[in-house]
Amino acid sequence: MSTLTSAEWQALLLSLQVGFLSVLASLPLAIGLAWLLSRKRFPGRMLVEALMFLPLTLPPVVTGYALLVLFGRNGWIGQWLDPLGIVFAFRWTGAVLAACVMGFPLLVISIRVAFDQVDQRLERAAETLGASAWRRFFTIVLPLSSRGIIAGCVLAFARAFGEFGATITFVSSIPGETRTLSIAIYELMNLPGGEAGVARLTWVAFAIALAATLIAAGLGGSLWGRRRHD
Repeated sequence: MSTLTSAEWQALLLSLQVGFLSVLASLPLAIGLAWLLSRKRFPGRMLVEALMFLPLTLPPVVTGYALLVLFGRNGWIGQWLDPLGIVFAFRWTGAVLAACVMGFPLLVISIRVAFDQVDQRLERAAETLGASAWRRFFTIVLPLSSRGIIAGCVLAFARAFGEFGATITFVSSIPGETRTLSIAIYELMNLPGGEAGVARLTWVAFAIALAATLIAAGLGGSLWGRRRHD
């Protein structure tokens, strides 16, 4: 298999950048929501869970169109961000936003499962010793959930890395700006003589996805198999 062309390297590096930044941007909110769903019972909880799962159940193109309606220059939110110089539509930042939305459910699910496995007797014991809620969270819950959190980050990264439908709908395909690996593969498939490029990028995508899956399975497999201690 021949080496990647400069355009293919550009698409690969952009996909890696989008995947990494999407996880970094999503992680604080995902941790907060996962803790809320794991530890609290509140009105509208089922609705929150249903909304969280929407990106996994909706066609990605629909998600991309929704992002365009919300964050386009004339969108419901975008029209207020545009004067501030914050633009998502047809920019690489929009690719990150689309990846955030698509990978977010996987991130929350993994972290929530990790939080569910933490023995809450340890938290109650720390509470009786005077530890505040924040201290219990940072010294007990987070450390004991670290494997699940990392596994969730890897899964979310893999989902973001391979994202196509929402991305191309929201930010189109602009070389060097929004043309990710998946979009590059799609375009090469429709280009005469593009078979060699498709093969190269497919092997790269397969290798990265397989590595991410193996890492996530290694980190989260035993954790997800454990039962919760209440």
